[in-house]
Amino acid sequence: MEPELSELVGTNVLSIGADVVEIDRIRRITTERPRFVDRVYTEGEQAYCRRAIDPAERFAARFAAKEAVMKALGVGLGGTDFVEIEVTKLESGQPVLALHGRAARRAEELGIGGWLLTLSHSDTVALAIAVAQPPAPSAL
Repeated sequence: MEPELSELVGTNVLSIGADVVEIDRIRRITTERPRFVDRVYTEGEQAYCRRAIDPAERFAARFAAKEAVMKALGVGLGGTDFVEIEVTKLESGQPVLALHGRAARRAEELGIGGWLLTLSHSDTVALAIAVAQPPAPSAL
């Protein structure tokens, strides 16, 4: 079960990453290079993005999130595969992260117990901020 935001405020932050992506760039790439989509986005992410009137906005926000997570993990491009970082959402619409493979192992090595993620976009850019947090204190 995901913790409530009020439970996380005031806890330590292990690392943070942020990224901004131009939506038109992602629109162009996803149209001209369809293999890019399969290389970067999970099947679930692709399905979610394609349900939108303008999928490029959702693709761009998720691309920014993946890059923000890579920064928080301290790895560059190639340090993990993009599909190993998956953006899903709760019923409330709050975005959440699921890490797999090398990304999950790196997070474990760093002692990351959870993530805060925010996504936003304007008409031209998408933004993501990922905050890595330590594990929640054990219940006594």
